[in-house]
Amino acid sequence: MDKYVTGAVIRKLRENKNMTQEELAEKVFVSSKAVSKWETGQGFPDVSLIEPLAKALGISVIELLSGEDIKNCNRSSNMLRGRFYVCPVCGNVIHATGEAVVSCCGITLPPLDAEECDDEHRINVETIEDEYYVTVDHPMTKDHYISFLAAVSDQGVQLVKLYPEGPCETRFRKNCIRKIYSYCNHHGLFMLKT
Repeated sequence: MDKYVTGAVIRKLRENKNMTQEELAEKVFVSSKAVSKWETGQGFPDVSLIEPLAKALGISVIELLSGEDIKNCNRSSNMLRGRFYVCPVCGNVIHATGEAVVSCCGITLPPLDAEECDDEHRINVETIEDEYYVTVDHPMTKDHYISFLAAVSDQGVQLVKLYPEGPCETRFRKNCIRKIYSYCNHHGLFMLKT
């Protein structure tokens, strides 16, 4: 674990909930003096208190440890405002319909920011009947490859996981696709608007 909850975070979250130190102490079964010590940096909550502390502050354990209170502003679940997350350890690909705290292999994952395609990561799209045939002219070696291709429409996400030394191609149903993404394991996420 590369982060641990800090006193400044506890104080900010407690104050955001309009709680006194005494009220927070009651909820996690410690003294108000202990809460005061945490908030002034003279001590840290025991690891056994992290889950009850997060619950008392109304956030997840991951949010507490990262020091961020994540609020999903995409309440209507607009698929075009979704975010991709990729684990650098295992290659797990996660799509969320809005802001989220995502953790995999013990790492809190940042959301990926898509860039416009460049010459090395150009996404080629060809229409074949009711599908898009998507290719990327990119090396597919064991060390440098396109990890996935995804198509996002108003109704959902079509995602195809690719593997090193395999072809960098797939087909997507044309159904109202607005954006096509490719993810390079060295250079990140690239996007093409259709």
